[in-house]
Amino acid sequence: MSALRTWRTFKLPGRFTATRSISSGHSVSVNSILACVKIPKHFCAESEGIQRHSRPGNMAESTETPAVMNGSSTSVGPDYCEIIVVRHGETPWNVQGKIQGHLDVELNEVGREQAVSVAERLAKEFKISVIYSSDLKRALETAQTIANSCGGLKVIEDPELRERHLGDLQGLVFREAAKVCPIAYHAFLSRKTDQDIPGGGESLDQLYRRCTSALQRIARKHIGERIVVVTHGGVIRTLYQRACPNKKPEGKVLNTSINIFRLTEKNKWVLKTWGDVSHLNQTGFLKSGFGGDSTSG
Repeated sequence: MSALRTWRTFKLPGRFTATRSISSGHSVSVNSILACVKIPKHFCAESEGIQRHSRPGNMAESTETPAVMNGSSTSVGPDYCEIIVVRHGETPWNVQGKIQGHLDVELNEVGREQAVSVAERLAKEFKISVIYSSDLKRALETAQTIANSCGGLKVIEDPELRERHLGDLQGLVFREAAKVCPIAYHAFLSRKTDQDIPGGGESLDQLYRRCTSALQRIARKHIGERIVVVTHGGVIRTLYQRACPNKKPEGKVLNTSINIFRLTEKNKWVLKTWGDVSHLNQTGFLKSGFGGDSTSG
């Protein structure tokens, strides 16, 4: 009997993707993926005013067009905390489209490679004081990988940085949730921000209060410093809403994406970088993993 084969899509720089057939139990060379696609040397994709670069670019001064920032050329001012918010690496459930929420799922091998990639980039480009992380394994392992690359920095676990609790939907494959748990599924899709999810799930309002309060609390402890926070897709989109209340975040929150916020003691939030995954150009990343809301990566 021939080996079971699956298809997997790899994201390449800009708008390009490559799909390869993979035998069960075997890995695929990234170089073989890259060899299948010709990419313009200086390709840069722009969408809805948000710049995305295949390499780090210059810092944007306006929150209307957050761009990739090269941290090595900038210093942190004395009146704010710069927080590099990173989503955890890929998990088996991301691949399967299963809803994680507060369930404690570990990284898969691709997720560990992604964590190494983002860790090496952060260590090279930024001077970081400390790392905070959700206490869930997928975030904590990502954070510890970053800490090791940055000279053995301390990782502080904070349960307030967990993903949104999704109640009865947790553990289900998202595309099957409507049939298996229709009440919870419709509660999840509700436009009412105070609608919680049966089974102990949080409303969007509860998620907003929890994670924005946590980030502000952390920022006040580290004014004048640059720190890293490792968390989850639903949390990161909520932080975007706090920083840019009149805009919707573009696209999905991808695994190990870099998102940079500046928070002052007076509770002013500025978004400097959104969705930077240029460190994954040689690793690939999922476009379809579920991350806490109906659109996050």
